[in-house]
Amino acid sequence: MKTGLVLEGGGLRVLFSVGIMDVMMDHGIRFDGIIGVSAGATMGCNYKSHQRQRALRYNLKLCGDWRYCSLRSWIKTGDLVGAEYAYHYVPTKVDIFDNDTFSADTTEFCVVCTDVHNGTPIYKRLNSLDYNGLEWLRATASLPIVSRTVNIDGKSMLDGGICNSIPLEYWQKQGYERNIVILTQPLGFRKKRTRLMPLIRLFCKKTPAVVKAMDRRHIMYNAQLDYVASESRLGNTLLLCPETPIKIGRTEMNPSKMQEVYDAGVAYANKHLDEIVRFIQESRR
Repeated sequence: MKTGLVLEGGGLRVLFSVGIMDVMMDHGIRFDGIIGVSAGATMGCNYKSHQRQRALRYNLKLCGDWRYCSLRSWIKTGDLVGAEYAYHYVPTKVDIFDNDTFSADTTEFCVVCTDVHNGTPIYKRLNSLDYNGLEWLRATASLPIVSRTVNIDGKSMLDGGICNSIPLEYWQKQGYERNIVILTQPLGFRKKRTRLMPLIRLFCKKTPAVVKAMDRRHIMYNAQLDYVASESRLGNTLLLCPETPIKIGRTEMNPSKMQEVYDAGVAYANKHLDEIVRFIQESRR
């Protein structure tokens, strides 16, 4: 029976998920496969490379660097998060990503992107985070308006959360019968229709499928929350999520808040460690 880890995005809220993952790594908890969306993928890849705290470390270090993430970067390059600096220079020069370990680890790693032409999900298994693999990471985290479309392997893509924010059902169809799902919003959260639709229609007028998907994203997301909850009640899914709303912006530049969110994830994981270990042990029987 294959066991999976499902990671939703949420910008720097995902540092909560990183805290949980680091505790699981510390206790030798491994998965057969990991699927991540947006920041869930860009930070979750460190689980497969066995690099605890890496996502926290580089975010703390670079939060004041305009090349990493800033309005200046968006104005100069079209990307709020620097396409070349954040996704290629940082993992090869600033905080080295261990691609050898990532490639050698047998855990399947998959990211979700959105096809800008039809608004449907594209799933990509990444065996290596070479230049092409890092571009797939950039694609899954490229939000409309603040990012340019990412073109890879003949496909034009944006953030995977546009069309499949919590890909539990897809992962189950790939054979992952038991899954841990880490969300970055508390129980009871319901997404509302985005107030940015006028701007989305303006900036994304050349990709009407993206506009349509964004207009109904809250419906998709809330339906996925309901599905995760129902699977949790059946006992094949362990849901981990913050107990209260995480008070940090998607692109927060306050290092103390980043540390606080990460620490909250660590505390949550330690509080629920017995439950996590028991779920994994039952999955291995």
